[in-house]
Amino acid sequence: MTDVRHLTMEELEAGLDMIRQSPKDEGVLDLIVRRVAINQREILEEGELHLAEGLVGDNWKTRGSSSTPDGSAHPDMQLNIMNSRVIALVAQEKERWHLAGDQLFLNMDLSAENLPAGTKLALGSAVVEITPQPHTGCKKFVERFGLDAMKFVNSPLGKELHLRGVNAKVVQPGTIRVGDVATKTSG
Repeated sequence: MTDVRHLTMEELEAGLDMIRQSPKDEGVLDLIVRRVAINQREILEEGELHLAEGLVGDNWKTRGSSSTPDGSAHPDMQLNIMNSRVIALVAQEKERWHLAGDQLFLNMDLSAENLPAGTKLALGSAVVEITPQPHTGCKKFVERFGLDAMKFVNSPLGKELHLRGVNAKVVQPGTIRVGDVATKTSG
């Protein structure tokens, strides 16, 4: 991994056309990341999605959430999914994608128009559902990718396109693998 400088807003905005060309109805799963502990990531070729645990072995359940009154894990925030084209732009090198903190990186249009809350995606033998909880960058995102990257993903257009990604929950357990194709489903 080389020293990577943070992109400027102008450089980030220059990537919007490529991002907008993301597939609408099906997309390839490019990366699976299990967060085993705070700031510890494990890159997986295959993962298990579980109804109560999310990505098996991920710290989602034990880490908890500031979005719940008691600090327990938020049931609608089991999975964080980010568009592969967005992270490729922001991170600049695939070896840095995992720093975003998301578990699944999908080459698919995650915009509110294309994948509104309630949309289900079949992925491997599992099915996940997009949830309404917003997914926004945090101070770690700024540290890793720069202030302009945070402003870019959290801009009005960034929020509309869900550039920072979406939250999802498992509605049918199963196995997922890098290279699997996610498809919109009614089931």
